[in-house]
Amino acid sequence: MGKIAKVEYFRVPPRWLFVKITDEDGNAGWGEASLEGHTQSVEGCLDAWIEQYTGLEADDIEQIWQMSWRKTFYRGGPVFMSALAGLDIALWDLKARKLGVPIYQLLGGKVRDTLKVYAWIGGDRPSDVEAQALARKAQGFTAVKMNGTEDVGWLDSPSALDACVERVKTVRATGLDAGVDFHGRVHRPMAKQLATLLEPHRPMFIEEPLLSEHIEGIEALSRTSNLPIALGERLHSRWDVKPFLERACVDILQPDICHIGGISEMKRIAAMAEAYDVPIAPHCPLGPIGLAASMQVDASIANFAIQEMSLGIHYNVGGYDLLSYIRDPSVWDVKDGYVQLMKGPGLGIELDEELIRKVSKDAVPWVSPGFVGPGGELREW
Repeated sequence: MGKIAKVEYFRVPPRWLFVKITDEDGNAGWGEASLEGHTQSVEGCLDAWIEQYTGLEADDIEQIWQMSWRKTFYRGGPVFMSALAGLDIALWDLKARKLGVPIYQLLGGKVRDTLKVYAWIGGDRPSDVEAQALARKAQGFTAVKMNGTEDVGWLDSPSALDACVERVKTVRATGLDAGVDFHGRVHRPMAKQLATLLEPHRPMFIEEPLLSEHIEGIEALSRTSNLPIALGERLHSRWDVKPFLERACVDILQPDICHIGGISEMKRIAAMAEAYDVPIAPHCPLGPIGLAASMQVDASIANFAIQEMSLGIHYNVGGYDLLSYIRDPSVWDVKDGYVQLMKGPGLGIELDEELIRKVSKDAVPWVSPGFVGPGGELREW
């Protein structure tokens, strides 16, 4: 046992927030609390919890999780759950490193040795997908994901959807599987059309075909489309996930470990989804700690499907990418669409703490981009 002696956080480029917890014996663990576009809000939550949690037993991961959920009275939501994720992941890393085992050994052990992965192509305004798809194929990927459209009006010209169909056809012609992310930016009249148009081209899934607050629309679409519906990045707990499972309107669940309270809640959500025959494809366009944490859970659950990774994603600019902060980039070498499960203790990666501390000193918060329509109206990004 060892009490929490210090909790630190580090804002690092391109848009990530890392957390380090050290106990009184000098054992340390790393977590990730990245919440795209809301860094300062999460930092404020961490400031409050640091004061409260210093001195608690670092081994009591579940007790600290429950305190963060129940003792706050106001619970859930992206800010609280992202801050909690940073703490939870770091505590799991600390405990597993202290015991000298990978985190998945503390989750019941592994059920697989390799993990299927996919990467992004196309950007926010998708273009040049053939060259990018071929580049991903050369890197060893067999599957990619891309945004379906640019910004689209509530009721736009049907021709606004034609380019999406052509891009999917182009990528499928390279031999890659493709997930198509509607990104919640396509409203119901257009989403219905786009789902129908894409069916002949057999995407792996359509992601966030509507915003998750429109569960009745997602349910209706699930009854008329044969395409698998994926969502979950804007659901922040098992209670948020529950109605989608009960209404049988999600086919692939995509919880983001950095937005759902970390490893503890990811494991619970996966077990819950398994009871509804729904696989888990964790959302993770974020940093290496979030990816490593996701993979630790992926290794231990029966209903894991595929893992998103942010290698070369269009948000990773300014010279920093997924592998920038880890000492052994080969840990995530991709071969035939898979990566090997990490064998090292804790998260299974070693971070360059010196670099993290250096670049965090003048790191600015990432601001979410936005779309504006022809009349000056805001559109969903």
